Formats: sequence, C-alpha cells, structure tokens
Amino acid sequence: MRVQRQMWGHIPLLHITPDQGVETALPTVVFFHGHMSAKEHNLHYAYQLAEKGLRVILPDALLHGERSEGSDEVQISLRFWEIVLTSIEELAILHKELHEQGLVAGEPGVGGTSMGGITTLGAMTVYPWIQAAAVMMGAGNYVELAQAQMAQYESRGFQLPISADERERMLSTLAIFDSGKNQPKFNGRPIYFWHGEQDVTVPFEPTYRLFKELKEQYKAMPENIVFAREREAGHAVSRKGMLEATEWLSKHLKTE
Repeated sequence: MRVQRQMWGHIPLLHITPDQGVETALPTVVFFHGHMSAKEHNLHYAYQLAEKGLRVILPDALLHGERSEGSDEVQISLRFWEIVLTSIEELAILHKELHEQGLVAGEPGVGGTSMGGITTLGAMTVYPWIQAAAVMMGAGNYVELAQAQMAQYESRGFQLPISADERERMLSTLAIFDSGKNQPKFNGRPIYFWHGEQDVTVPFEPTYRLFKELKEQYKAMPENIVFAREREAGHAVSRKGMLEATEWLSKHLKTE
C-alpha cells in the first residue's frame, strides 16, 4: 500500500493506492472523516480498500486537519453545515481531478463516518455519478437535524449568530440536500448503512427511518440497500461494520 500526502487545488488529502497500479485507473472511493476528526483517522478504511485493489482519497474537511484555523469545538460546531456543504461542493473538484489524471476506473464511490456519512448522503442527492455509498453512523435528514442542533444550542444558552431570515434561508438550502426530501435521486444505487442503536450523537432512529423509506425506492433491487444495526453500539463504528462497509464498496466498484 502506498500513502501520498497531496494537495488537489486547495484541498489537502491522503491518496492511498495498492502497491501495484499506482498510476493506472482503479476503482476509487472518496471517504470523508467525522466532526473534529481528520483524514488520517480513516486510514484503516483506506488500508482495507487498498488491499482489495481500490484507490482511496481521504480529504480534510474545512476547518479540520491541515485546514484547521485554530477554532475551538463550539466555533467549529456552529459552522457544521457550512463544513458539510463545502465538502459536498469540493467532491466535484475531487471527481474532476480523478478523471483529469486518469486515476479512476468508471466512476467513484463515496463513504464517510459521522459528519462524513452525513456528507455522503447529501452528495447522493446531487451527484448521479456516485456508483456506491457507505454511510457509517450518518444521517440524511438535514433540515430536521439542523433544527434539533439549533434548539440544543439555544437550550444551553447560546445565542446563535443568525437572524430569523438567515435561519430560514439556511433550512431552505439544506432541504436541497435532504435525503428524505429527495429520495428518487438515490435511483437504486448501492448503499450500505451502519448505525449503533445507542448513538446519541447522530441518533439511530431518523437514519433507520430513511432506510425504511428508501427500501420502497429499491423494490426492484432490494439487494442494493443494506442497513447494519448493532444494538449495544454507540457513536463508534465496530470492526465488523468497517469490514462490511469496505467489502460493500469493493464489491460494487470492482468490475472484474
């Protein structure tokens, strides 16, 4: 396995490849990290994927990793949706670069943990080229989640730095990427969910509800959607879940 630290445009990333085929077109995954994490924290996913012959791109999200601006956790949390939407926008840059460099066989898959899983679900609503996805303790109910986050901050005495009009505009923007409101855009593409039932950071129930609703869209190809739930797990993906997710992406991206 080869790990390269690179800059694609303004985006710092780790570029992981198998030992063979470094310069050739390979099945590829772009994998997003979680809130207050960084690209290096998902190298175990990249290792498993590279062992299966895939190329992996691990970007740093805005305000994270090499893009840190020294903000504290509260400041970064208040910009959570800006970070998510920026990652969705930057996925188009990564996609273009993969093709311009001739690095991707077919089209890439996308995955992520926590905030990265949230990003993945939003990306599925706007990029029809995504071939397969793995959503690890993520959520697609953007509007509902944002409303809950704002209510939580206000209950703790924080004065949110946005006006009522700005709040409505933000929720209208988030609705564009909300999985529940854009289910037909998934279009039967393979998607794997993993979620711990005891997760209090990204609650289990809304993601499971989305899965049950999406199953209606997948009636013609039920094998393309899987929800792995672990009863005692909280906000930490089990090794079993990690292995299943990487196997899923490999299975649906490799053509030979």
